[in-house]
Amino acid sequence: MSAPDFVVAIPARFSSSRLPGKPLGLIGGEPMVVHVARRALAAGARQAWVATDDVRIAQALDGVEGIQVAMTAATHASGTDRLAECAAIAGWRDDTIVVNLQGDEPFAPAAGIRAVAAALVEQATPMATLATPVSTAADLFDPNVVKVVRDAQGRALYFSRAPLPWPRDAFAVDRTVLPQGQHWLRHIGIYAYRAGFLRQFAAMPAGRLEQIESLEQLRVLEAGHAIAVGLSPAPFPPGIDTAEDLARANAWLAAQ
Repeated sequence: MSAPDFVVAIPARFSSSRLPGKPLGLIGGEPMVVHVARRALAAGARQAWVATDDVRIAQALDGVEGIQVAMTAATHASGTDRLAECAAIAGWRDDTIVVNLQGDEPFAPAAGIRAVAAALVEQATPMATLATPVSTAADLFDPNVVKVVRDAQGRALYFSRAPLPWPRDAFAVDRTVLPQGQHWLRHIGIYAYRAGFLRQFAAMPAGRLEQIESLEQLRVLEAGHAIAVGLSPAPFPPGIDTAEDLARANAWLAAQ
């Protein structure tokens, strides 16, 4: 199925505990937020919006063709809340498909952005996201690598920082390698939903599981809504959270 008509919204707050001013970090001489916005346009988004709380980020996007900026409140607790305000500013109808592309994904593949929008329509769920296979035991045990377990229809059963599912017999012998024939999935933090559900999501109280795992998407599952989980058709390079990540991104771009 080809990608449906969709818009992309990019939450980009200035504050970051590990990399202050992260959206303005330079990659190849341009702010990271500009790279992310261009990835949205390259994917074929009908509109690409950056939702920010800081005028410096808005100024960095001046003159970038095709990008619109929503100045949102600095008090939002999450990117979802910020995008709900963006949806109101942009005036999107309830049935508009919105792809939430994180502001620290400057190399997000266009095919992946399209795939999450397609998964939303194909599965007819309120929300969709992507995953990719876990390739090493180190990633499986890394709490910063979020795992997702799907049902037979490709919908999320659970998201966790823990190594799920747990291969009891194999790990009783050796936890340094992944057992053969098993297929763990790493969650990729890109989402699609219709604007009406985005507003509903932002209005939901934080769930118990969300608070335990510090994973906002668990709020949706705990409230009884389905999340489609598609397999990404292209690799998503790691997002940028630290100065070291930013240096690696510059080195990677220079090598291309």
